[in-house]
Amino acid sequence: MYMVYIYNNQNLKLKRRALRGDMSKPEQIVWYHLKGGNLKNHKFRRQYSVGDYILDFYCPKLRLAIEIDGDSHFVSTSAVVYDQERDEFLARHNINVMHVTNSDVMQNIDGVIEKILQCL
Repeated sequence: MYMVYIYNNQNLKLKRRALRGDMSKPEQIVWYHLKGGNLKNHKFRRQYSVGDYILDFYCPKLRLAIEIDGDSHFVSTSAVVYDQERDEFLARHNINVMHVTNSDVMQNIDGVIEKILQCL
């Protein structure tokens, strides 16, 4: 019998590694606050894949994904459709997605952290 694993797909390992090494400034800022169980001792992983999708941040215990959305997420129809399909896929696997914009992170990191804490 062939088992299908949807978490941390090995075919995406190199891409996940590359994304971790090339995080945007907003992603770096959010990671600083999430890493090491800094928020209520919840462990987050960065650039974690579920199915064919790579999530910016993921807390397995809470089944919570945090996506940091830059301008590219809003300017093209294909990006909006992709995000919607990803969120629907994750919802089918009982994973909640929180979206945060780059500008929110850069202009109001305290508000972003408070929003994350409310989800925790």
